[in-house]
Amino acid sequence: MTSGFDILPAIDLRGGRVVRLQQGDFDRETAFSDDPVAVARSFADAGVRWLHVVDLDGARTGEPVHAAIIRDIVAAVGRDLAVEAAGGLRTEESVDTVLAEGAARAVVGTAALRDPAFAGRLVATHGSIRIVAALDIRDGLALGEGWREGASGLRAETALAALADQGVTTFEVTAIERDGLLGGPDLDLLTRLVSLGRGAVIASGGIASLDDIRAVRQLGCFGAIVGRALYEGRFDIASAIDA
Repeated sequence: MTSGFDILPAIDLRGGRVVRLQQGDFDRETAFSDDPVAVARSFADAGVRWLHVVDLDGARTGEPVHAAIIRDIVAAVGRDLAVEAAGGLRTEESVDTVLAEGAARAVVGTAALRDPAFAGRLVATHGSIRIVAALDIRDGLALGEGWREGASGLRAETALAALADQGVTTFEVTAIERDGLLGGPDLDLLTRLVSLGRGAVIASGGIASLDDIRAVRQLGCFGAIVGRALYEGRFDIASAIDA
C-alpha cells in the first residue's frame, strides 16, 4: 500500500465458514456466515478497495487449505476490488500459486519471521507491492504461529527492520492481546513501528469504532483491518470510509 488509507474488511475462513477468533484462539470462535463469497460480494458492493482473506486452517496446518474458496472470492469480486490472501503461505510455491490465481497480494508471517530471506526472495520475484509481512505481536514480540501460547518471537521493531532490509515495504501489525475483543487498537505499539519509517503499517486487532479508525490514521498508519466490529454492526463500511 503506497498511498492513502484503506479499510480492509477481514474474511477469516475456518471449515469453509466466515468466523472470528478472540486473541487468535481457535477455541474461542464465533461463526458469522456459511457463504464467504456472499460476504465478499457485500463488501465489494459497499465500495471497499481491499479485502483481507485469511485461511485460518492453513495458518494452523502450515499449508493452504481454503485455496478454492479464495479463488472463488477473487473470481466473484476481483474486478471491483483487490484481494490479499493470508494463512499457510510458507513456501515460495504456495505464494506463487495464490498470486497466479488472482490475489493482488500475499501476506506471509511465520515463514518470513523464521527466515527473513524468504520474504526477500518473494519480493525479488513478485515485487514489494505484492508481498506483505504479517507481524503478530504479543508482549512486544513478533511471533510465528502467533495463536500458539509459548511461541518464540523477536522484538517487534527488530522483526520489522529485518524484513524491511529484505525489501518488504508493507507490514500488517496485529496486537494479539486485543484481536477480536473490540477493546481498541494498541496505539503505543503502532506508534513505535510507524516511527521507524521503514514501510507502510496497517493496523489490526481491537478496532471497534470510527474513532479507532481515525486514531490509527492520524498516527500514520496506511490502513486498518476490521473484522468483528463490522460483523457485529458497530459501524458500517460506508461510515468507515467516510471516517
